Amino acid sequence: MRIVPALLAWLDLAGIAMFAASGALAAARARQTIVTFLFFAVVTATGGGTVRDLLIGAPVFWMQDSRALAACLIAGLAVWMTPRRWWRPKALDWFDAVGLAVYAVYGAAKALAFGISPLPAAGMGVVTACMGGIIRDVLAGEPSILLRPEIYVTAAALAAVAYVGLGELGVAPQIAAAVGALAGFGLRALAIGRGLALPAYRG
Repeated sequence: MRIVPALLAWLDLAGIAMFAASGALAAARARQTIVTFLFFAVVTATGGGTVRDLLIGAPVFWMQDSRALAACLIAGLAVWMTPRRWWRPKALDWFDAVGLAVYAVYGAAKALAFGISPLPAAGMGVVTACMGGIIRDVLAGEPSILLRPEIYVTAAALAAVAYVGLGELGVAPQIAAAVGALAGFGLRALAIGRGLALPAYRG
């Protein structure tokens, strides 16, 4: 089960651009320099994909395709050059939500394309979607998104599992990808907009 190459490429670039923008916005919150903006954009957008590629034995994507780094730099520059008033307080969360959903699907799809079985492939989707945000938060000195009560990893898991599961049921890859990404984004949007969270351990 594979996404058609054209859609795969678009999903990849879309996820990269959204995560890069979220990284640059983290630098904006900290009032950093243009160099830091670009560094945050690149690390946030490539972190999850790099870990995924190393784990599944694939060539590291941004070393093979210069469009990935170009998308990061363009997104970082776009945030740097726009007035701060354009970015609402939760803009970082919304960019991250789009990147999360798209990259979860893309990560699972790439793992499947490299012969990984369905369940680990869904796990690779989660790694792809979440690792960049974790690295961004660590670099920015903010509490990791994993330690916040609102739903994050669960949204990535929903997107990846929906894509893989629908594909196993024979649904066309394009439809499975769209449903998975929309489901993941929808759940994350509820977490951002309404504070939706899983119950915490109470001992």
